[in-house]
Amino acid sequence: MQPHRARARLNSAQQPAVATPMNILVFDSGLGGLTVFREVAKARPDARYLYVADDAFFPYNDRGEAELVTRVVVLIGELIEAHSPDLIVIACNTASTLVLPQLRRHFTVPFVGTVPAIKPACATSVSKRVTVLGTQATVSREYTRALIRDFANGADVALVGSARLAACAEAELKGTPEVDQLIAEEIAPCFIDAGGRRTDTIVLACTHYPLLLERMTRLAPWPVTFIDPAPAIARRVLDLNGAPSSAPPSPARIAFTSGAAPSAALAAALQRFGLVA
Repeated sequence: MQPHRARARLNSAQQPAVATPMNILVFDSGLGGLTVFREVAKARPDARYLYVADDAFFPYNDRGEAELVTRVVVLIGELIEAHSPDLIVIACNTASTLVLPQLRRHFTVPFVGTVPAIKPACATSVSKRVTVLGTQATVSREYTRALIRDFANGADVALVGSARLAACAEAELKGTPEVDQLIAEEIAPCFIDAGGRRTDTIVLACTHYPLLLERMTRLAPWPVTFIDPAPAIARRVLDLNGAPSSAPPSPARIAFTSGAAPSAALAAALQRFGLVA
């Protein structure tokens, strides 16, 4: 692995120049991290972005833990060597809750992860009935259960794992949306009405799920607050790297580990996010 790239500094004799933009790598198992990329790019429009979708290994929910750790650590190492990022955003709850400690041990590049927003959800819930909706892998992690123990703040927190919503979100972007009934069935267990209290807050603990937010809101049996983690991730990027520089925006790129070219429908969707393949 190559050492982290140093930035050249201007001496006082040189003419002032536009600051060198930072390189930010956004990584996800698929396309869900686009919701995170969008918010981070708003916060740091001056950065150069590479979005990497590990579609050759999608969905992560179906992989064993040891297999997934090995895959992500090796792949991130290759990406660091090839692209020398200044910061890496792991825009995937499953990878973040499982692999972040190993990534931070192996590499010196700063990482920003994605973890279920349980603390703010429980703090703001009025009914104190909260649901964490994630992949089956994320909701089964001890990491997630520890967040509930530490931050439930007196709330009753239900864990709901979905095996199909991430794929539904991918299909939505590719122009082949699933029927409403499937999505309604997947989110139905999130809504609990018991003891005179209804669920009023749902944590979207998979970055794919905000891609379906409009449909989930429409199909919900009653109004709730859906919490998207992306704005908090963007704030963390700013905490680590400060305010944007004066560097002009650069075209953001996306790469797929499968090497497959996006369909016309997906390419159009990616352009709406500001990405080119």
